[in-house]
Amino acid sequence: MRIDIITVLPELLKSPFDASILKRAIDAGLVEVHFHNLRDYTTDNYKSIDDTQFGGGAGMVMMIEPIDKCISALKADRDYDEVIYMTPDGETLKQGIANQLSMKENIIILCGHYKGVDQRVRDLFITREISIGDYVLSGGELGAAVLCDAIIRLIPGVLGNETSALTDSFQDNLLAPPIYTKPRDYKGSKVPELLFSGNLPEIEKWREEQAYLRTKARRPDLLDE
Repeated sequence: MRIDIITVLPELLKSPFDASILKRAIDAGLVEVHFHNLRDYTTDNYKSIDDTQFGGGAGMVMMIEPIDKCISALKADRDYDEVIYMTPDGETLKQGIANQLSMKENIIILCGHYKGVDQRVRDLFITREISIGDYVLSGGELGAAVLCDAIIRLIPGVLGNETSALTDSFQDNLLAPPIYTKPRDYKGSKVPELLFSGNLPEIEKWREEQAYLRTKARRPDLLDE
């Protein structure tokens, strides 16, 4: 998989990809992540990529021309499955979206800034708009990092145990069940005895029941879905 991220602040994005699982995935050649500074695609002497909005109003707007040049340059070298715009009014990121995107070959992610992008960018180039929640950030970079993490960890070979991602919360519209490790008894708080029984069918049944009960208590909306 290859992910190209278009941003005004590439330095803000590099840190999340330089540690832990994302770094290991990149080093292993399982994914390529490239950052593209939008200011490199403007002929303006001041490297401006934004301007005031027509009709008046507060806030600057990212101009279409530099974005067009950057996307066109990328598309000249390869085909892309998705061109994603990170925006608060996009579809809310859920596990199913991450599952879908993890099976793509090439993805472009455009990070919004200021008041947003010229609407024509969204009309002409964007294939999918994604939000990481009902709130506004200073820019789309942190949202892009969250999206990439959710995608990359699902690529075969990235996690040490291939089944680990399959048992995460939201994979089956349920929250994950309780999990335990050593010590068996900590200050009187004990691990359920069933987990030491070796009876795998009963343990799985217990986990499914616990996942359902936890979801019902904390996120009943997921059961409606």
